Amino acid sequence: MVVVGGRCVAELHAQDPWPNDVKLFQPTEEQMLLPDNANCLAVQAFLKMCGLDFEVERRSNAAYMSPSGHVPFIKSSVFMVAELDPIVSFVNTKGVSLSRSLDSSQNADMRDFITLVNTVLANAELYVTWCDRAILHDVTKPRFGSTLPWPLNHILTWQRRAEVMEKLSAQGWGSKTLDEVCQEVGQLCTALAERLENRPYFFGDRPTELDALLFGHLFAILTVPVVENKIAAIVREHRGLVELVKRIDSTFFGRSTDVSQLYSP
Repeated sequence: MVVVGGRCVAELHAQDPWPNDVKLFQPTEEQMLLPDNANCLAVQAFLKMCGLDFEVERRSNAAYMSPSGHVPFIKSSVFMVAELDPIVSFVNTKGVSLSRSLDSSQNADMRDFITLVNTVLANAELYVTWCDRAILHDVTKPRFGSTLPWPLNHILTWQRRAEVMEKLSAQGWGSKTLDEVCQEVGQLCTALAERLENRPYFFGDRPTELDALLFGHLFAILTVPVVENKIAAIVREHRGLVELVKRIDSTFFGRSTDVSQLYSP
């Protein structure tokens, strides 16, 4: 088995076909938090865009099963790979790439936006999940500890919050206010909307990993069930981004969800 995100114990030949027993492991519905939902949706979208078969497997201990300690991860009888970037790289070794047709300038542009999304939107999701006091107590704590016995449900929740706060502080986000977080999200959404313009996808008629990544984050943000969702309201101001989410949701997930109306403040 080859393990990416942990110790590599074997090599999987690139010419080997995609297995028919691939499972994507993610948390259960009752314990899913906004950041994990965004990451899981992004990986699902990427694999669907690549035309690769997989089955979603929900496990309460998915994060503990993962070679990196993070979700989601894909597993078959011959490999285990965690998180979007390693999964993209692994799939590329199988001769499947969503960005093969991009030139060097477009590739650099794509990587820059991926970095911004992974920084701004990912940190904003962590912030509202673990720093907003109302969401922390009403949503995060019950969900994170839903599958754990007392007192582990309390101990591990606060341990996880401390880890998140340390990460946010190291990146200069720990002392931000919600308004400052919203400002960061607004600036990124404006830049993304300008880059997208009137294209169906960021680089033309075919999606890339940037489209998959952004879909995961934006769909999760737009559909998270909280009473007041200021970040979702910012996303809805950019019609092109909402239409991108709807297009990917319809084309690759076979759904017709009107995400612009879900959980509208």
